[in-house]
Amino acid sequence: MQKEIQTLCARTVCYRRERRSVPLAREFARTALVEWDLERRADEVLLCVSELATNALLHGVPPGREYRLRLLLVSTLADKWGVGERAPGKIVWCEWWPEW
Repeated sequence: MQKEIQTLCARTVCYRRERRSVPLAREFARTALVEWDLERRADEVLLCVSELATNALLHGVPPGREYRLRLLLVSTLADKWGVGERAPGKIVWCEWWPEW
């Protein structure tokens, strides 16, 4: 039996460098997970979104700048994460496999 491969559209949003952006980022991710029918991974994804958004606020985003949250959940990608340098700041990212 062949599994149906579903590609999920990436979603992107920008947030100002302020504390209230962390719960807003979690809500953005939660909404995407519901629409993608991936609520079963919500705890893990929302924890990572919180950690990455907090890290962006504390270490990656200069005052007066924004950070971008991009969710990319594709059934063909492996779980992985990484950090990349950028001027100014840095990029911190993670990806998940959906559980079908």
